[in-house]
Amino acid sequence: MKFVRFKNNSDILTGELTADGIKEIKGDLLGTWEYTGKTFQESEVTLTAPLEPNQIIGIGANFVTKTEELPETLPEIPVFFFKPTSSVIGPEEDIVIPDAIEEVKFESELAVIIGRDTKDVSEDEVLDYVFGYTVGNDVTAPQYFHEAGHWTIGKSFDTFTPLGPVIETELDPLSIRVEARLNGEEKQNSGTELMIVPIKKMISYLSSVMTLKKGDVILTGSPVGAELVGENNEIECEIKEIGVLRNNFVKAKKTAQSL
Repeated sequence: MKFVRFKNNSDILTGELTADGIKEIKGDLLGTWEYTGKTFQESEVTLTAPLEPNQIIGIGANFVTKTEELPETLPEIPVFFFKPTSSVIGPEEDIVIPDAIEEVKFESELAVIIGRDTKDVSEDEVLDYVFGYTVGNDVTAPQYFHEAGHWTIGKSFDTFTPLGPVIETELDPLSIRVEARLNGEEKQNSGTELMIVPIKKMISYLSSVMTLKKGDVILTGSPVGAELVGENNEIECEIKEIGVLRNNFVKAKKTAQSL
């Protein structure tokens, strides 16, 4: 099933995307819900980010260019980071480049949506705790990375986590390709078999550290090919089984002087 959130006039609604249109639902998308009987045409509404995440967790530097480069031993402590939920935007919304810099980096990723509390789950059980998947763009301003290795500021600006266009619940995350096109030119295109820390191991590890909650979004890493871009550029992040997440880069208006 494909689920979307969308604007209809001033309302934010949720529905299932079908061949006949968007069938509105009410209730808890990740729990108990029902159809309202209303159907909207996609052309009549504006899609938003397909959920409001509980929290967002990303993993850094998780792809190689070919299977021969995969390490024999996985990192003892993978590089994870948090992104604020205030950084989330949806399809067709603008990614805003902070006024103090001229470029930011796009990073097309598979985003995993946790469906229920997940604690100390084995790799074999992990996918039973996943509700679905969407496309994410882990926009980054490496100019703000701290010299000691802290990434938080460079990952946290408003608009730095586009998600969408849909949540796909019927997907094999181990056999998809993560792609990105900048102004129509392919920049990223890799299968998930090139992940250094595979999805199952990633989520199992996280669950051994913390209880993953319903609505948590895990950004699983970006293929080789991401690059810095400036304003007036269009990025399309795509996983064919899910859809295309399209956003434009714009420059922030000048504000009060930064620290």
